[in-house]
Amino acid sequence: MSRGVADIDPARLALLNQGSVPSTTLTEGLAIDFAVLLEAAAPAVGSARLACMRAQADAGITRRMALAAQLLLDAEIDLSPLQAHASDTVRGWVCFAIAAQADLDLPRQLAAMRPLADDGHFGVREWAWLALRPRLAGNLAQSIALLASWTADPSERLRRFACEALRPRGVWCAHIAELKQQPQLALPLLQPLRADPATYVQDSVANWLNDAARSQPDWVRALCAQWLAESPHAATVRICKRAQRSIS
Repeated sequence: MSRGVADIDPARLALLNQGSVPSTTLTEGLAIDFAVLLEAAAPAVGSARLACMRAQADAGITRRMALAAQLLLDAEIDLSPLQAHASDTVRGWVCFAIAAQADLDLPRQLAAMRPLADDGHFGVREWAWLALRPRLAGNLAQSIALLASWTADPSERLRRFACEALRPRGVWCAHIAELKQQPQLALPLLQPLRADPATYVQDSVANWLNDAARSQPDWVRALCAQWLAESPHAATVRICKRAQRSIS
């Protein structure tokens, strides 16, 4: 039995597999049968590609997300309707499809990813940065320059994306060695968010700095001391406290 299936009502699981409803928990997202959902969302993808999806049923979730996206691209499926699909998993496939399009330069990829990074579903927002992170990490200076403007966006979701996408260590993703050793490179992203009013953003900034503190604790201490001196707001105090939680 697939991950988490036993904990989900069969009728609810059927709706998830058909893409009729969004998932509400990580367990639900992990329990979805990607082959069934792919056929429901994009029947034109074809039997051979569905068989390929079935063959990877036991692969990790990120690998299956990327595979579903590539199958959609290979079948030349129009992604526009899928970007508004009821299933957050399908919208997540679109994130990976955008990231997989090598003919798009980074500014165009970010522009295409923007509405998904601002999606109302927590899962889609995570897939947005996870999907694009390898491209961002591979073009670090350009990525930081492009994302710097996102730190001033009215949407807290986009401000959070600007920080979360380039965490030195991150979650479910490869580390960024350059930022582990030189976290100061990301100051154009971190500095504007040091007193962000949104808890969602504060947590991301704090987690970013906590990542950096594992390899550069003195730098994080010094930065937090500077921030608290220059910006003694409650938000900054909260960020700095959480940022230094792993420093002994």
